[in-house]
Amino acid sequence: MIATLRERLTKILIEKKLVKEKDLSNALAAQKERGGSLSDILVGMGLVSKGDLMITLSQELGIPPINLSRCKVDPQVIKLIPKKTAKHYNILPISKMGGTLTVAVSDPLNILAIDDIKTLTGFKINLAITTDKDIRDAIGQYYEETAYIAIEKIVEGMQEESDIKMIEAHEGESSVASSELLKLTQEAPVVKITNLILSEAVSLRASDILIEPTDNALRIRYRVDGILQEAEKHPPKVLHGAIISRLKVMSTLDIAERRLPQDGRFKIKLHGRIVDFRVSVLPSSKGEKVALRILDKSQAMLNIDSLGFDKRSVDEIKRCTTRPHGMILICGPTGCGKTTTLYSILNHINSPEDNVVTVEDPVEYLIEGVNQVTSRPDIGLTFAGALRSILRQDPDIIMIGEIRDLETVDIAIKAALTGHLVLSTLHTTTAPGSIIRLVNMGVEPFLMTSSLIMVGAQRLVRKICPNCKEPHELSDEVLKKLKIKQSGKKAVFYRGKGCNACLNTGYKGRVGLIEVLVLSPSIRALILEGAQEYRIMDQARREGMMSLRENGLQAALYGITTLDEVLRVTVGDQEIEAK
Repeated sequence: MIATLRERLTKILIEKKLVKEKDLSNALAAQKERGGSLSDILVGMGLVSKGDLMITLSQELGIPPINLSRCKVDPQVIKLIPKKTAKHYNILPISKMGGTLTVAVSDPLNILAIDDIKTLTGFKINLAITTDKDIRDAIGQYYEETAYIAIEKIVEGMQEESDIKMIEAHEGESSVASSELLKLTQEAPVVKITNLILSEAVSLRASDILIEPTDNALRIRYRVDGILQEAEKHPPKVLHGAIISRLKVMSTLDIAERRLPQDGRFKIKLHGRIVDFRVSVLPSSKGEKVALRILDKSQAMLNIDSLGFDKRSVDEIKRCTTRPHGMILICGPTGCGKTTTLYSILNHINSPEDNVVTVEDPVEYLIEGVNQVTSRPDIGLTFAGALRSILRQDPDIIMIGEIRDLETVDIAIKAALTGHLVLSTLHTTTAPGSIIRLVNMGVEPFLMTSSLIMVGAQRLVRKICPNCKEPHELSDEVLKKLKIKQSGKKAVFYRGKGCNACLNTGYKGRVGLIEVLVLSPSIRALILEGAQEYRIMDQARREGMMSLRENGLQAALYGITTLDEVLRVTVGDQEIEAK
């Protein structure tokens, strides 16, 4: 039977020209040598995509495809197949009618697995086909215990255990004995709860974790796609000191110091990948509050073409990076993706012919061939101090993590004027606003016009979930208010209905918006005149610059994001034509 199915699969792959005969022979040889599923080997060797293979199997074997993100499976059905078996065979029971159990599989050719399930359950088995990833995600959703259910069980277990002492520092007390607290941070329940919180954050693709003491509990919030989501259940307040101290121990901070802010970082392996956490501890009236920034390097997109910017802006950025010297700034509020954009630009222009040096606080992503320096203000290694040393290292390209003061920007501008290409970030809201900000910092306009090449202001907007995306028409009144012109046809926007894949938010992932201000002769003339921000903006738009609002509305019209999301992150009153 297995040989027959394999022959049918190989025949259809050749007939549809999905795989060449020579490649198929190599895949069959690999299967004979090490065993396993032929479909997994084909995908693993990069000979065919999983999606194409799924469609082919569905058509050839007469097995219907299924989208698990749109399904709601009865927990009683899930219990029919143990978690260990489901993970081993990568399958998921989805429905039961009478004596027939329907099971979602990624490899319908694995007859041994199907026979085992039939023997285990005693039911007749019907199959539905989907991708490996969809099944893994569904197994995580239906089988895996959430962090908060696990926390509840752990807390109950702690209360039953007489040898575990719950410790709480009351308001007004200086501290609990550090030795007692340190001992508690090493107890298995506290370690497990802390690890569960971190693991849940990575699973949700969160960028930040906030752990905040309240009157009666320890509130946990995750920032997912830029929006804070409160956890379903919170650990009790009595665990506050132990969990905070556990994070301090992991970050090599002083657990006895609870009056001053502290910053640290640690690195752990989660879900098979290395994840960095930056930790900030802040004393508050109800106890210490902790914010953790998650840096999942495996999820980083250090490719300027993959950030989601419009093609015209990407072309402008690439053109500006070909200049031999000058300064390029990327600006925006905290958490808008400035650093990722800067790394992507650096990755684009990095070559063996250039000496590239960076100074950052801290180094977030390591790039092959780039000399990266971490700023250490505590020992006197500031941005300005590091820059002075970098200029003696014969650099061609310099990246400064952030311009924070006049001393740093002064050295950066001088470096740009003396033949170096300088990249950096600045905390401002618009591209023209960055010019005004530099003037306010004390930069002379004539120095700015001689050194500055380009300023980009960016934001991140949430993308519509592709699994529950649906069209959404707006009234003429709303379109008129937003000044969206229509040339012959009705403007159609989209939104996410909400599904399991996006946690019922309607959004999944984020994409960048950017306005790119290139300093043309007319813009430089306005800067020398001391023109206000709105005049620089007007001139830049006359020269073709698309503002953040215009970029956002265009992305909404293309079905990438929603209009609500664009209005949430951008300001302005520009016009755009529906095409």
